[in-house]
Amino acid sequence: MSDILQKIAAYKHDEVDALRPHAADIKARAADAPAPRGFARALAEARGPALIAEVKKASPSKGLIRDNFDPANIARAYQAGGATCLSVLTDGPSFQGSADGFAEVRKAVKLPLLRKDFMVDPLQIYESRAMGADCILIIMAMIEDGLAKDLFNMAKDLGMDSLIETHDMDELDRALVLGGNLIGINNRNLKTFETTLTTFKTLAPRIPIEKFLVAESGIFTPGHILDLTAHGARAFLVGESLMRQDNVELATRRLLGLSATPLDTKAEHT
Repeated sequence: MSDILQKIAAYKHDEVDALRPHAADIKARAADAPAPRGFARALAEARGPALIAEVKKASPSKGLIRDNFDPANIARAYQAGGATCLSVLTDGPSFQGSADGFAEVRKAVKLPLLRKDFMVDPLQIYESRAMGADCILIIMAMIEDGLAKDLFNMAKDLGMDSLIETHDMDELDRALVLGGNLIGINNRNLKTFETTLTTFKTLAPRIPIEKFLVAESGIFTPGHILDLTAHGARAFLVGESLMRQDNVELATRRLLGLSATPLDTKAEHT
């Protein structure tokens, strides 16, 4: 585990400890939450490249990414630009995300949402469902196999999908044992934070054809999407390259190879 992941894991356990006195209420809210919107289903049914566009204000490696950060407006721009699903950062200390920001996004758009955070305890899965998440992230670099299985099973029991994120051969082999269908390959090296699409191209051939592959990080152009599609990618998680653009909707459409002037760019609300 990289130093940054160790630091995050430490304060995540502190956050979970603070949640424990409220566990009964969190579980009750999870049970009463609206039905999941179908994250994996939306990706599988997408026409053209399935984009998971990320709502992210900052990161540990890049610092502040977007100053004028309005989660709801960004989400609407992504939806109007053709994104299939959204990834919303809720981690505060390292990414300046929040549960409130997630709630704003959920109210603003109809798209399925991934709660992008660092899961180290099953209680966070209940918390995610209570927030209205449709999918959670399982980072194999951060946790051991037993906990990964517990998180995966809990999400499944609550009707959510799991994106199982890997970075190298060992993590990929461990991920496949979980039995999940959504396998993410992150092109960012968690030790150096450098990105290279070679990571996806190296790992993808090891994955059974029935799995749904998601390429993450280092995706900036339609050419990158075409290249990764040729190597087995079926969805693309993109954040920083879109979040830095003045016109997020237009940047999203250009990345997907869509017309820059849609007939109707009015976002729908739920």
